[in-house]
Amino acid sequence: MTTQPRIEHHPDLAEMRSRFERVTSTPSAQIVEALALMTGLYIAASPWIAGFSGLSSLAINNLIAGLAYCLCMSGLGSAYERTHAMAWTAVGLAAWTIVAPFVISGDVSTTRTVWSNVLAGGIALCLALAMAGMAGRDRTTMAGRGRTT
Repeated sequence: MTTQPRIEHHPDLAEMRSRFERVTSTPSAQIVEALALMTGLYIAASPWIAGFSGLSSLAINNLIAGLAYCLCMSGLGSAYERTHAMAWTAVGLAAWTIVAPFVISGDVSTTRTVWSNVLAGGIALCLALAMAGMAGRDRTTMAGRGRTT
């Protein structure tokens, strides 16, 4: 019986964890996470804030997408090394928020829904991309100093 190599035995595990900890302990990472949580909450509540809760299919979609976005982005500050892949899921959710008024069945593409979803989805997309790119930024900075990771 062969065993698969496990990450716990990776020789650079301590360095990877310290790199992710350095990235998420910066004020910019904490600001991105806080803004992302507020954006996700807005997406979830937008049908009632922007006044399109009567369009039930889009209202339910925004509620689910907004809460899922919050869940994807909420653990990144405290456990980035284990959850950074979830930032890429948040990118997908943000992109879906942008196109949802145009692809959900029924007549849900009103001015309010389009503006609300495109604006909130665009902000959510930028924040998710910023969080997803934070680990790569630290790796590039360290490589520029002559260290390899």
